[in-house]
Parts: sequence; C-alpha cells; structure tokens
Amino acid sequence: MKPNPLVFGIGQCSLDYIGLIPAYPPPDVKCEFSNLLIQCGGPVATALVALKRWGIHSHMAGVVGDDDSGTSILAALREEGIDATGIQIRAGKSSQFAFIVSEPSSARRTIFWQRPTGRPLQPEEIDAGILLKSKVLHLDGLFPEASVYACRKARRAGIPVVLDAGTLRDGMLELIRLSDCVVASEVFSRAFAETPEETCRRLAGMGVRFTGVTLGAKGYMALIDGRFIHKGAYLANAIDTTGCGDVFHAGLTYGMLQGWHAEKSLDLGAWAAARVSEQLGGRSGIPNAQDLQNRGFTDLPCQPETPA
Repeated sequence: MKPNPLVFGIGQCSLDYIGLIPAYPPPDVKCEFSNLLIQCGGPVATALVALKRWGIHSHMAGVVGDDDSGTSILAALREEGIDATGIQIRAGKSSQFAFIVSEPSSARRTIFWQRPTGRPLQPEEIDAGILLKSKVLHLDGLFPEASVYACRKARRAGIPVVLDAGTLRDGMLELIRLSDCVVASEVFSRAFAETPEETCRRLAGMGVRFTGVTLGAKGYMALIDGRFIHKGAYLANAIDTTGCGDVFHAGLTYGMLQGWHAEKSLDLGAWAAARVSEQLGGRSGIPNAQDLQNRGFTDLPCQPETPA
C-alpha cells in the first residue's frame, strides 16, 4: 500500500439515537427501551471512521443543517481525524437524524430516519482537486447527481469506485454502471432480483467486476470475475447490527487499497462487521489497527472462524 492513501466519501452522515428493546412491538402499544446511546452514523461516514482507525486518510462530502445535530456530526468526524471540509452546511435546515431500536434476542434492528432537509449535495460542491488525489471513491448513493459527477471523474482518472447499495433509490442504477465494486444489502437485493445469486449476476451484467450481497447472520455472497463465493458470518455475540454493513464495506475499500485478493477483503469486512455487532452503536465496536494486525489482516492470508 502506498503511503497516506486517501478515500473520498460521498453520502450520509447522521445523528443516531439507539435503544434496546426485548422484541418489536405490535401497533398501538407502549414499548419501553433501555441503554440509550447517542452516536453519529451513516453508511459512508461510519465506513470512513473505520478506515481512519485503520490508518487510512479520508475526505467526507455530504450535507448537514445548521442545527445541533449538524454540529455534533461534524465534531464527531473531526474528532476521528476525518477531513469534513466537503460537508455542506445548509442554513435553516435539519441534519439527517435516526432513531434505531435493536433487539438483541434476534440480532435485528429497525431504523426510523429522516434525510437532511437541505438541498442535496450538488456536483459543483465536490472538490475535484481532492477527488483526483484519492485512491478510492466510496459512495452510498444518497446524493445521486453529485455522486454520478464524481464517479465519472474518478473513472476517467482510473480511481476505483466502491458503492454501498443499501436501498434501490433513484439514480442507483446509473451509479452501479459507473462502479467497480457493488455489494448490496438484502433489502436492495429483494427489490432488485428474486435471489442474491441473481442480484450478483445482474450487477455483473451491468459491468461491475466485484459484486455481492450481505446476508446478515447468513454471511455474504459474492461474484468476482465469474466465480461465486458464499461464506457464513463470523461468530458473534450480537446485540446491535447497526453499522455492520457500513464497516463491511470499509473492509472492501481497505482491501482494495492494500491490493488484496477478493476473499481476504471480504473476510476483513465480515470479521469487522461481526465485531461491530457485539456493541451498541455502529462505531463503538469497530476494531482498531492493532486488532487487524493481531488477526492477521496485514500481509498474511486470513482464515475465518467456523460460521455460526
């Protein structure tokens, strides 16, 4: 890996309120939650946090409001050492916000969220100078117009694009065609095709070399250069799956920067996601760089634990 690689991220940055419940309630009842945690999140923002903790410099482009939530979001990114100068502050608008309830008994979580109310990120607000110095462009598709602009610039410059396809939203298909690595959530896959295998094949048919679907406790499926890989999840005492997909994608981007083969990148993503699930909040359980080294995610091939 070259010294001081830079990942350019475009997408969601959120303030999350996370609580635990014994089971998701039926309608029209009161449900008490416990262990309230207030923590910042968002697919790209959390992935960049993981990458920074693993020694990778990152630049974040997105949108917040000029409210208290926006102040907290920016402060959290800066405290992690992420360059947040690409985040636009919309005057008089609200930042992205989420309330998340997690069920440790079933390792499920439900997210109620509101996107930022300000104008979406615009192409002219992307710092092309920083983008063209980056080694990977990492996206979640929330700002399609700005993301497509950045993808086209990145592709012309030979910069690989990693897309975290969490939801099949407007503009996502165009982004897919401009991406080198697309790993989708089960939610995306169900809206896109009948099976995860078909999702992988359809993504590959759109020109994506590295495709996959994360399957929660069932692990992941990937299709790389015509070959399927299907592995179960790492063992984990899961209490909250918030952020697991975000950190999984951080593992893919990290592996791409290191020049690893696909299996090792996927294994890092799966292992790191399992560790995240063992603590409340998407960032609390992110393993640090020493954890990665102890686990063998450096220059040596790694072997996963027996799947659950």
